Amino acid sequence: MFSVQLIQGKSFGVAEMATGAVPASFTGLKGRETRLGFTKSMDFVRLSDLKRFKSGRSRISVIRNSNPGSDIAELKPASEGSPLLVPRQKYCESIHKTVRRKTRTVMVGNVAIGSEHPIRIQTMTTSDTKDVSATVEEVMRIADKGADIVRITVQGKKEADACFEIKNSLVQKNYNIPLVADIHFAPSVALRVAECFDKIRVNPGNFADRRAQFEKLEYTEDDYEKELEHIEQVFTPLVEKCKKYGRAMRIGTNHGSLSDRIMSYYGDSPRGMVESAFEFARICRKLDYHNFLFSMKASNPVIMVQAYRLLVAEMYVQGWDYPLHLGVTEAGEGEDGRMKSAIGIGTLLQDGLGDTIRVSLTEAPEEEIDPCKRLANLGKRAADLQQGVDPFEEKHRHYFDFQRRSGQLPVQKEGDEVDYRGVLHRDGSVLMSVSLDQLKTPELLYKSLAAKLVVGMPFKDLATVDSILLRQLPPVDDDDSRLALKRLIDVSMGVITPLSEQLTKPLPNAMVLVNSKELSTGAYKLLPEGTRLVVSVRGDEPYEVLDLLKGLDVTMLLHDLPFSEEKISRVHAARRLFEYLGDNDLNFPVIHHIQFPSGIHRDDLVIGAGTNAGALLVDGLGDGLLLEAPDKDFEFIRNTSFNLLQGCRMRNTKTEYVSCPSCGRTLFDLQEISAQIREKTSHLPGVSIAIMGCIVNGPGEMADADFGYVGGAPGKIDLYVGKTVVKRGIEMEHATDALIQLIKDHDRWVDPPAEE
Repeated sequence: MFSVQLIQGKSFGVAEMATGAVPASFTGLKGRETRLGFTKSMDFVRLSDLKRFKSGRSRISVIRNSNPGSDIAELKPASEGSPLLVPRQKYCESIHKTVRRKTRTVMVGNVAIGSEHPIRIQTMTTSDTKDVSATVEEVMRIADKGADIVRITVQGKKEADACFEIKNSLVQKNYNIPLVADIHFAPSVALRVAECFDKIRVNPGNFADRRAQFEKLEYTEDDYEKELEHIEQVFTPLVEKCKKYGRAMRIGTNHGSLSDRIMSYYGDSPRGMVESAFEFARICRKLDYHNFLFSMKASNPVIMVQAYRLLVAEMYVQGWDYPLHLGVTEAGEGEDGRMKSAIGIGTLLQDGLGDTIRVSLTEAPEEEIDPCKRLANLGKRAADLQQGVDPFEEKHRHYFDFQRRSGQLPVQKEGDEVDYRGVLHRDGSVLMSVSLDQLKTPELLYKSLAAKLVVGMPFKDLATVDSILLRQLPPVDDDDSRLALKRLIDVSMGVITPLSEQLTKPLPNAMVLVNSKELSTGAYKLLPEGTRLVVSVRGDEPYEVLDLLKGLDVTMLLHDLPFSEEKISRVHAARRLFEYLGDNDLNFPVIHHIQFPSGIHRDDLVIGAGTNAGALLVDGLGDGLLLEAPDKDFEFIRNTSFNLLQGCRMRNTKTEYVSCPSCGRTLFDLQEISAQIREKTSHLPGVSIAIMGCIVNGPGEMADADFGYVGGAPGKIDLYVGKTVVKRGIEMEHATDALIQLIKDHDRWVDPPAEE
């Protein structure tokens, strides 16, 4: 049973047509100042007609769920003035340390998925499913690389028939790795393949609904109920068959393939993704079938994180404990793909969410296994050690919608000899550590910082490093090195150096790095008045140490928790720091400073940065990055930093690609075509291009993209602008040029820069 309380709270206003998660047992709730009416009777419903009000004393709805382990869920605006109501109750086991969320066990063949088991690794074949021998060989390669589960696309009856041969052939070769059928638009095919494969993945957006046409549809309550009855009629036979054969199921929502019905009612939103999955889950539960798990995939890591959090928050309200399959769809290739996956998957693993993962890359499927393992190991270590900080109250972070906390950018002050306004960038800053040796070759240094050179003089460009950290200053008589630094400072690049260096070898207009000890002793007061301060903090200091920041004029904070810390979590320490800053109205910019050890693998650096900094940036917490790795190439570190900012939807410095990982549905060589398109279009910052092997994930997945290149038929390409197809059936050899012409026709093209 649920009960409702009305609790007096502070004054706030809520817009009409708010949406919230409230049990169906409430047919209506009225207070003196509010009226909540529910438009549908179901477990997960929409609140409507919540009248705007403002008063000195307000009423807040509180839901108490007596299901085991659940908390009070207070409905609150997702953000100030937002029409979306979200539950304030937990979306993870702990906000101050990594504790793996408790789930039931779901059996996929002989592999157990859930919180009592390791995080399972999986990928997907790319061969034509009808080519049995090629698919079998691919599955064997994947299994040999260490995957726990393999997914295979099953489009039609011929592919379903081939699945029986694939399974038998693998068993004869002593490969018992569980196989998952990927189903879209084909309930009858799902029924057939459930007789031989271990798990069925259904997409709620297109299993029973038609492909979305992006039409705004109006539904009466009766219309909506009829649609739900249709879904139940189509889906029930599959559930019953999975029960009969002991098969598992993944209810896997894709942001890009929500139905028109869901989008008309909930919008193209994380809430629509959750409700789409819940419609199918309720049918499973009604039929007493529980061997299923959820996924909430999107190509945008920020949307993906919000959707999973909302899903789990709703499961806590309902008392459900189904496991999670994590993934960022269409992540792309190389370090871009690894970074996007690390941001999305790594963020959730840090909160103890996730039981099986896939890193979707536009590469051979076996190449996904290694980064997948690295991510899983990072999540396992955090959960095993329960990395975190001492408990703290969290009031300022937005779990379910993105709201950036923008630190106060530097402003010019009277008496300043140089312009400090460019030392940080409004969309996210990149800082780099520079050595004395690099100063000996100024032009090479300027190029490595991605500065433009005009007659040997540096100027800032779109993707130029904003500030540098110089741990050692050149000697006072090293005129050449000091001139190189002056030229950087003159173009508003910040130069940060430690207090001890600045006191012994002062550099005019440098910003000075101080730590909490130097603040407490007052050593920083030896600096000339007006010196810009950069303060390094851990985030887990006693509050009385952080109190030293009050009253100081700080240009930026560097959040720097040593990499060697075993039990302290960088993510949770930073969240605690941001809570402190919010509580005390301190609006300093915060740079995430991560010092990686020598010898770290490149993928571990990318995944570590994506997880530890990305988990904060997706919540709008942070103003930039300072990544250090002593033995790694300078350009690699710089590119990783900019990729991370772009992956978190902050600073856009290059073309954005939404590129699917290929599967048996793919109608062209995705890796080859993707490389061709990137080679010709990678110089278009602000432009987003979707490269899709087929249209199964819907043009909705391209809602994030400006232009789409999509396999329409074998050897033929369709071109999209946003969600709209504008050219069909282009011969593949002409399609890349046609895409470029389309970009030009929409005035988004610039010629690539000439080589210097």
